[in-house]
Formats: sequence, C-alpha cells, structure tokens
Amino acid sequence: MRTEDASQIRVMRIIARMNVGGPAVQVSGLMRGLHNTEFDHRLYTGFCADDEADYLDTIATDVTALRIEGFGRRVSLRGDIKAFLSLIKEIRSFKPHVIHTHTAKAGFLGRIASIVSFHPSIRVHTFHGHLLNGYFGSFKRFLVVLAEKILAMFSHQLLAVGEKVRQDLLAAGVGTIKKFSLMPPGLQISGLPNKIASQDFYGLSSQKLQCAFIGRVTRIKRPDRFLDVVSEIERRGLDIEFFIAGDGESLESCSGRITDEDLPVKILGWQNNIERVLAAADIVILTSDNEGTPLSLIQAGMSSLPVVTTRVGSVPEVVIDGVTGFVTDLDVQEIADALEKLAKSTELRARMGASAQEFTLLNFGVDRLINDHELLYKKLLANRAKS
Repeated sequence: MRTEDASQIRVMRIIARMNVGGPAVQVSGLMRGLHNTEFDHRLYTGFCADDEADYLDTIATDVTALRIEGFGRRVSLRGDIKAFLSLIKEIRSFKPHVIHTHTAKAGFLGRIASIVSFHPSIRVHTFHGHLLNGYFGSFKRFLVVLAEKILAMFSHQLLAVGEKVRQDLLAAGVGTIKKFSLMPPGLQISGLPNKIASQDFYGLSSQKLQCAFIGRVTRIKRPDRFLDVVSEIERRGLDIEFFIAGDGESLESCSGRITDEDLPVKILGWQNNIERVLAAADIVILTSDNEGTPLSLIQAGMSSLPVVTTRVGSVPEVVIDGVTGFVTDLDVQEIADALEKLAKSTELRARMGASAQEFTLLNFGVDRLINDHELLYKKLLANRAKS
C-alpha cells in the first residue's frame, strides 16, 4: 500500500506496452531512478502481443506497473475504448501533477484521456521515433500527422530522443521549436562476461568474426537487407559469421531464406541477457529504414564494439561516422564495404570500439536521463505556478 505525501510530485507515466526495446529500457530506468522522496512515480501500461517479449516480465522484474486492459500494440476499437476509459478513471484517482506519455498509441489515448478527465495535469510526450516514414500509406500518414499536430497543441512539453526525430516532426508541422526539447536516451549495462564463454553458450565459433543483428525482426528493421548483406559478404569470401538476437513477425521468413540459401547466420531468438549477446559479438550491424535513437547501437558502443549502420533517424547522433563505426546509405554494397573494412583490420576494430565506448558513456548514461527528467518536471511545475 502506497502512502501519499502531499509534498511529492505525482508523475503518471503511460506507455501502451513494455515490449523489449528502447522505450521499455528508458521507462524502466526512469521508474527505478526518480527519487522516491520527491516523486510519487507510477507506471501504467498494457500487454504485449504473443510474439513479443515483455520487458517487465523478463528483465525489469523489479519495476511495478499497473496494467490497463485493452492497451497494447493491436488497434482494436473495443480494446482502445476500454483502455481510454480506464486511463480517465486512473487519472481522476491518482490526480497526477504530470502525465508523461511514451510512443504513439499511449500518446494518443493518454493525452486525450488527460484532457477529458478535466484534471489539470501537465502533459509531456516523448517521441522515441516517429511514424512518418515506412509505416503507412499517404492517407494514413496524413491522419497520423493531423492527430499529432492537434495533440501537440494540448501538450505542455514535447520531447524527442534525437535531433533528426525532432526536425522531422517539426518539418511535418508537429509542435513548435519552443515546445520541443531533446531528451537523448540514457542507459547502463553491466560488465561483459568472457567472450569465448559467451560464444560457446550460443554455439558460435570463436575462430571467426561474429557480427550481430540485435533487435526486433520486423519489416521496418529490414532484415531482408541484412540478409542481402550477408549474401554479399559470402560472395566476397570474407570470414564473417552472423547471428540474429531478436524476434518478430519477419523471423520465420528470414529463417526460411537462411536455410534455402545456406547463409552463415545463426538465429538466437530473443535474449534477456544483452551483456552476453554483446560479449559474443565483434561487430554490430543495423540495416533499418527508420529509427529513433537506437539503443542497440548505444549498448554496442558502451561494450567497445564498432558498428555498421544505415543513416536513418538519429543514428548519426549515436555513431560518429569513421570514428566509432561506419554510417552508410541504404545500399547493400556500401554496407558490405564497411563490414569488409572492419573485418580486415583488427586495429581499426579496436580503435573504433574504444572511441565508441568513450563517446556513449559520456553522452548516454542513465544518471543523466534521470536528472534531466527531474529538472524538467520541476521546471514545468514552477512555470505553471508563476503563470
């Protein structure tokens, strides 16, 4: 049973589901880190789909959340209405000073619920990416942009995880520069286990370079492009093996292609020990069409791993091209060229890995994320008190 303290700042954090990925890592870090003497900080979320791993059940088992029926990935009129009404009820019960929503669906239902509840909360929304490119056709994209434009008018603060994400949204007419601030991700990883032991655990060869594809195996991540790169590396005769640490709706088709073409790729499936995955890798690859600020690349950097990644979203804010890794266009040959450079130079891999660790630890630590949020909430409340 919680004991209420009138001096605490009540923060209601809403996210549609805590599936394994960047937003769940960020939200968990904030739930653990905000000072509980100053903040009464509560998490409201839904349920993951059957093909998704729930971060709260598998990793952040210490984080408490209130589950909202009907909330989740799938669009369902009945479920969404149920979740919407539940959110209104919870807002009126908790009476939060700040309602902070994360990702598109929670931002939509949570902010409207806040308005309809008539409780005078400060509304904050974080864009961990956006749905402007690669998700919908032109008409649905128009509706998404229209909804975000309207909701931005009723938001007191908008946050983006990277400058490119913010600029894309501003260019689409979502929000204003005065209302839109940057909030880069913040995280931490534990010490890495032994490399050879980690490779043995997954059945990977320690005699060859191991290149990791880490994350959701979904269309927007372009696992097909990843496999095109693998095929090209194989054609060039380079001694690199690959593994996929992740799951998603595209995994089955990827598995079929790997078998049909006899590609040197091992599928590990979703893994709850990211440190062991990173320890097993020598290089990390990302082939997406769209990203926010990918945590897998930050985690790779913190583990002293060079990366090869497509130039999408806020990736160039995480990876310094030619210094901590290679940032390429979407072209398969260009991605393969970058991998070849790393494969042929132990010195280059070591130098880029060391630079990546220094850069990511300085700019993307979890303590900075927590401190920035605490200062933001206090500033917003102080500004409201003055007005």
